[in-house]
Amino acid sequence: GPPPMRPPDGRFSFHPGPMQHDAPIRPAPQADLTYTDEIHAGLMSGTSMDGVDGVLIAFDDQGRIRQTLTSAFVPMPEPLRRQLTALQHPASDELAAAARAGQQLADLYAECVQKLLQQSGISPRQVRALGAHGQTVRHVPAEGYTLQLLDAPRLAEATGIDVVADLRSADVAAGGQGAPLMPAFHAHVFAGLQGRYGILNLGGIANLTVIDTQQPTPTVTGFDTGPANTLLDGWIEAHHGHRYDHHGQWAASGRAIPALLERLLSEPYFARPAPKSTGRDLFNLSWLKQHLQAHPDAAAADVQATLMALTAENTAQAIRAQNLSAVYLCGGGAENAGLAQAIQQAVGPETLVQSTHALGIAPQAVEASGFAWLARQRVHETPIPLTRITGSRHDSILGAWHKAPARQR
Repeated sequence: GPPPMRPPDGRFSFHPGPMQHDAPIRPAPQADLTYTDEIHAGLMSGTSMDGVDGVLIAFDDQGRIRQTLTSAFVPMPEPLRRQLTALQHPASDELAAAARAGQQLADLYAECVQKLLQQSGISPRQVRALGAHGQTVRHVPAEGYTLQLLDAPRLAEATGIDVVADLRSADVAAGGQGAPLMPAFHAHVFAGLQGRYGILNLGGIANLTVIDTQQPTPTVTGFDTGPANTLLDGWIEAHHGHRYDHHGQWAASGRAIPALLERLLSEPYFARPAPKSTGRDLFNLSWLKQHLQAHPDAAAADVQATLMALTAENTAQAIRAQNLSAVYLCGGGAENAGLAQAIQQAVGPETLVQSTHALGIAPQAVEASGFAWLARQRVHETPIPLTRITGSRHDSILGAWHKAPARQR
């Protein structure tokens, strides 16, 4: 069998506050910084569009995480979420709507930054840069573009902190998918583990990082497996008005429809080899409704159960194909106990499925931490190794750097 896993070797020390969206934020531990440490912020609003996750991290001079100073969450206002959802499909006056949404998102990001600064006692001038993902509204790497909305200069003006944004375009320009980006961060922060293991991010879309430290030179690959929460969230909102299915309780009340599940799993994307990436451009309620035409009498709860089975099975297929000894879940879906159990059952007993809590990192802090790290790498003009992950021709320095006004620094 595979070598046993062992805990990380001290390359990182995370002390995140709780990232559950209904939990209070605890005060950060007293910062224990050295003169070589750099503080960077990371901000992430994912495909689920439930809000903005933020972290404030101290990196040592080698780019390793010394301490997470604090974390925060700001929920996304419903009007902005609806506007961003609408922008994912062709409509009239898109340019004006996108500009306004980018401004509003920058203001929401700035609110998250203010929470981070207030909780940590850190001033803007102490933060070297913040990495801000923005909101993806188009992702079409086959045609050479990806679009994340965010008024980055407005965010720099509001926070007094340099902003690193547009983190995917350079990779796409080099022939890559521009996604997923997180495998490079996972390889950096989790390299102290031994064996062949995975990090499964369950956002709106699921992506799997595969790290193999059994080889003389450790290898890292990664790709989007398919939908995680996006269909589950969309279906329950359409029928009950809830943004998500708490712990998969509604899915548990139904029974998966085998014939429908088979139809959904026949989607050609699942069989495509990596590198590959996807998003709401493909996996949306219109895609689901096309398949539901063959099941007009399906009960809504049974469809939800089928969608959970779809997420569990499409991720499990990828995990089994990679022969992993363990998989660590992160992202909002990691907090869904029903989904985590479904993935473990689909994977089978040979592969241990745990949350990244087992590694000392709150699941919803992982992606925001990755964007803080990407900001740090941009500041130091360090190319990100993505050729094996995105299929790009070469490694690239990622991100557009927007300087904050000098008077505020």
